[in-house]
Order: sequence, then C-alpha cells, then structure tokens
Amino acid sequence: MARQILHMLTPLKHMSPFDVNMAADAGYEIIATYTDVTIEEVRGLVQDAIFSRSPNDAAKTGIFFAGKNAIQALDMMKIAEESFVPPFEVNLFADPAGSFTTGAGMIACTEKLLKTNFGTGLRDKTVTIFGGTGVVSFCAAVLCAQEGGKVSLVGYDGVKRVADIAKEIKARFGVEVTPADGSDDEKKLALLADTEIVLSAGPAGKQLVTAEQLATAKNLLVAGDVNAVPPEGVAGVAAFANGEPVGGNKGVALGALAIGNVKYQAQHRLFRKMIEHGRPLTLDFRDAFVEARAFVG
Repeated sequence: MARQILHMLTPLKHMSPFDVNMAADAGYEIIATYTDVTIEEVRGLVQDAIFSRSPNDAAKTGIFFAGKNAIQALDMMKIAEESFVPPFEVNLFADPAGSFTTGAGMIACTEKLLKTNFGTGLRDKTVTIFGGTGVVSFCAAVLCAQEGGKVSLVGYDGVKRVADIAKEIKARFGVEVTPADGSDDEKKLALLADTEIVLSAGPAGKQLVTAEQLATAKNLLVAGDVNAVPPEGVAGVAAFANGEPVGGNKGVALGALAIGNVKYQAQHRLFRKMIEHGRPLTLDFRDAFVEARAFVG
C-alpha cells in the first residue's frame, strides 16, 4: 500500500523542526525536507513527486511550503498548482514560519472574544495591526478585511513598506488595507485614538505599544499580541491572557499562548485534512482560519 509522504520545501537554510514535528505527529509516515529551494526549482520538484505515484494515490502525497515570506510561499504554491498534469495532482499546504496558522488563530480568537464579551464581530471594527511588515500581520490583515474590518497596517519605519504590502493584498485578495505610519509615539497615539482592536505581531521581545499608549485607546475592545518573549508586544497583555481586562477601559487581552494553542490546532487539523480527505487539497491561511474558527467554537 502507498504510504503517506510529505515533501517539505523551504527557501531557507533549514527546515523548521516545529513544522517537521507537527507533520509527524499528524500522521505522515515519511517526511522529506528540501532546503535553499528557489522558486525556479519548484516545478521540477513537484513534477518529480506527482509522476512517481498512481493518480489513485495522489492524496497520499503532500507538499508543504515553509520559509519566512508570505508572498514567496504563496507564489511557490501557485507554481506547484500550475505544475500539475491532471489527473496527477497532490496536496499543497503553505504555512511559512507557522505564520499563516498563527495569524488565523489570532483572528479566530479575536472574533471569539468580540462575540463573548461584546456580542459583536469584526465587521466595521477599526483594527490597527502593529508589526505590519511581518507574515502574521499579512494574513491577519487579509482575514480582518475579508470579515469587514477597517484595517490599518502599521510600519515602524514609515509607510513605504506597509504601503507595498497593502497593494499586494489588494491585488491578490481584492480587499482594502490602509498603510499607517507608526515611526514615533505621536503617530501611534493618533492611530490608537479611534482603534477598537489592537493587534501586535512584531519581533519577539520588542514592545510596540506601551501601557500609557494603550490607555489612550478609549474605544478598545480587544488587544492581542503574538509575542511570548518578554516584554509583551502590547503592554499588559500576558502570554496566557484570554479575556482578562487590559488598557484601563473595557478592553480585554489576548495573549501569545492562547493564540498559540489555536495555531497548533489549526496546523494539526490541516495536516490531518490532507491525510484523511481522499482528494488533493490546496491550503493556505484562509483554510487555517476555517479550522481555527471551528476549534474555538
């Protein structure tokens, strides 16, 4: 009988041990890792994989796209999909740096807190995402915008890079995201004045929003942070927080480990889905959001 095989591709020097462990624990029997993979090499690797097995066993082959760049991972997966020669097709799953499942977990948890604490959802909410050039921010911004949120992506070094990301999001997903300048404290305060949801997905151990700044967000509902390394990315948001008060007003906190638990479940469920589904799937952060939502209820 054909065995469950996962080919894991990354443009980086090393494949993430986290992702390898996740794939093994989900049930893949054979895991092969490929490092320093260029986008030009994807087609050849994919076609090597699809033609080596009967189409009847296609769903027992998976290809995972890692790295640290959302656009690069999505482009690699698109090339892989275009490399299929039906009926020779296999499973595809992109989750660079685990960020697609992390972003999905963050937004699913935020949505749950909004519903539980305030009887509302993301539609028409003002969402400000700090650490706006990162991969988690990329998918969090898309998901919030697709749910009707009014999203600002904040750049610590000005608007140039986040403006490019906003254009990419518009071109790929057809949703509007506003680039914002967070290069100094005065600009951050101006952004926080009307913000209802504050999300931080910046570098580990770097505080992007202070307690004093957060206290000025008089309309705050949820403050979420994916950083588990002290100090918090958003002051007062503890790693295990999941609905505790924050900010001195009516806002509630969402911490990195609460998000991380949902991220873990979403990634596990997507690996299991590829193993169990019976037909080849193509999965990204939007599919992770579906699984994260299902898990949080």
